[in-house]
Amino acid sequence: MKAIHLAEKGMKKGEGGPFGCVIVSEGRVIGRGHNRVTSSNDPTAHAEIVAIRQACKKLKSFQLEGCEIFTSCEPCPMCLGAIYWARPSAVYFASTKSAAADAGFDDAFIYDELKLIPEGRKIKMFHVPVEKAGEVFEKWKRMENKVKY
Repeated sequence: MKAIHLAEKGMKKGEGGPFGCVIVSEGRVIGRGHNRVTSSNDPTAHAEIVAIRQACKKLKSFQLEGCEIFTSCEPCPMCLGAIYWARPSAVYFASTKSAAADAGFDDAFIYDELKLIPEGRKIKMFHVPVEKAGEVFEKWKRMENKVKY
């Protein structure tokens, strides 16, 4: 699997953790990536995010409808969110999140945090109501030339 090869390649180069991803459309690879978190100092530079960005750029679209994603490991919560926003037709993963946790990549705490109210999370979050924020959403709802997603 190409995604596993990318995971190993990136890991050996010291660019990040052992994760790789390939995105395919109509039998062609349109996006590929390996984890680059530590080499780019970017906590969002996971293999899936790197590959999604590349594929969307190639397709000139913010969605991956009809595409398939192949990853070396079950996606983390961030990547899973990005995958749902991108709307591919399928995701295939080789290793499980349990195997990732065993290797030191445990995302269970994030899943646990998502269940809590914002004020109860480890990183404190506070709702600060600002009238203008609601007005922006109202303007969006009335826009006729918006691109829906």
